[in-house]
Amino acid sequence: MFFVYTLPRTIHGEAIQLAEDLRDKLGAQHLPLRDQVLAALRTAIIDGDYLPGERLTEDRLAEDFGVSRNPVREALRVAEAEGFVVILPRRGAVVASPSSGTISDMFVVRERLEALAARLAAERATTADVAALRVLLEQGREATERQDLRRVAELNSALHLRILQISGNPWLSSIAKALYLHVQWVFRLGAAERAPHSWAEHIQLVDAIESGDGDRAERAALAHLDAASAAAYENAEGGYGAR
Repeated sequence: MFFVYTLPRTIHGEAIQLAEDLRDKLGAQHLPLRDQVLAALRTAIIDGDYLPGERLTEDRLAEDFGVSRNPVREALRVAEAEGFVVILPRRGAVVASPSSGTISDMFVVRERLEALAARLAAERATTADVAALRVLLEQGREATERQDLRRVAELNSALHLRILQISGNPWLSSIAKALYLHVQWVFRLGAAERAPHSWAEHIQLVDAIESGDGDRAERAALAHLDAASAAAYENAEGGYGAR
């Protein structure tokens, strides 16, 4: 089920700022215009500027991005293939609502990848690697206290991707990079409730990696992913922004 609505923007200045930010991003890149619009659209959805179920007309996006409708139309087709939007007959495009099935598929892959990555990271992490993880933990704690949910979501992804990198297996990192656009999106949708718990679990995970005990690190990763998946399921069942 898709919940279709138009997000109320009660402060006109917020809409203007969003449009200006998006146009700035487009102007700073040297890519085909469709790809620039696609990247900006993905970012806006992941960051929560456009919420699940929100209607995205070509005219509106063209105005937000400061482009014509043609690159917007092309970008929407790709975004639909990637799972970020749904194009409904006679309704146009709406932001997708990640389903329970989608979340299940995502976490099955994450459990396989990240449990192994945590084990390998525990076996291979250097003092500098652990220090880098501690910096991300502190930045995440500060962002959580500020309730800067966009930054929390970014740091959540950064921490997990860094652990994958520390694992020393380039295949794990390569596979995870494509997945993490959706991981960051799903996390961002529930970040207000989930962030404090997630960061406490991150501390346990990094402690386990620092200990050098692969079994302990794997258990910590699986416990974290189990809690994260339960929260994501609950958020999906609640209808995201339509609640």
